Amino acid sequence: MNSTLMLRRFCCCNATVTPSSAVSSQKKPLVFLGSPEVSATVLDSLFNASSKPDSTFELMPSPVAQHALDRGFPSDLIFTPERAGEEAFLHSLKALQPDLCVTAAYGNILPTKFLNIPSMGTVNIHPSLLPLYRGAAPVQRALQDGVKETGVSLAFTIRALDAGPIIASKTLEVDDHIKAPELLDLLFSEGTKLLIHELPSLFDGAAKEKAEPQDDSKATLAPKITPEESWLCFDEEASVLHNKGGLVLERK
Repeated sequence: MNSTLMLRRFCCCNATVTPSSAVSSQKKPLVFLGSPEVSATVLDSLFNASSKPDSTFELMPSPVAQHALDRGFPSDLIFTPERAGEEAFLHSLKALQPDLCVTAAYGNILPTKFLNIPSMGTVNIHPSLLPLYRGAAPVQRALQDGVKETGVSLAFTIRALDAGPIIASKTLEVDDHIKAPELLDLLFSEGTKLLIHELPSLFDGAAKEKAEPQDDSKATLAPKITPEESWLCFDEEASVLHNKGGLVLERK
């Protein structure tokens, strides 16, 4: 992936908590943040859901970066700062007065200055059953550990990494032969469904009341896979090699 695509993606859209989306005073501004291709699939799912006649929210065309432009999304509402703490970006974000920010596969800890801007907070779609596998590689680490089930969590974002209160989660069984990219797509697809279902409660404040704090004593970490881990050594047990194979890594 080239350096341009690695820039963080920010898209602004409007959402409404009532079917009568034509009434502009009822629309709630929502900002989305994401980086890799899976983020674009989340936005596509949101866009498709918003187009349904019975949708409770409205989303402007907004897959990430160039994809967003290709679908006619206003270029002045797509921001690509390298850091969410850049003053120019924070100034632009504050001017939008978002009620809610949503992140999916956004590889950066958001600063307090950012988190103070959206009135209803920031929520993250995280592909693990939090507090398990907090960090940059939850899917890869889960497969490496040979787990039989995993899941996706929708949680409020706080300054601590992936440690915010959990709004909703869904558990999925792990197929023995599934690869990390496929599992990642599946988990973000399910996470998007959770987000769409919870949008009304996020906008009316009910989500904050029902969100459950995480048990930090049960937390596990999922740091990024290192180059040294990307090799298979055939002196290792077959189960270890099988689990590493799910990461789609190079062989030694």
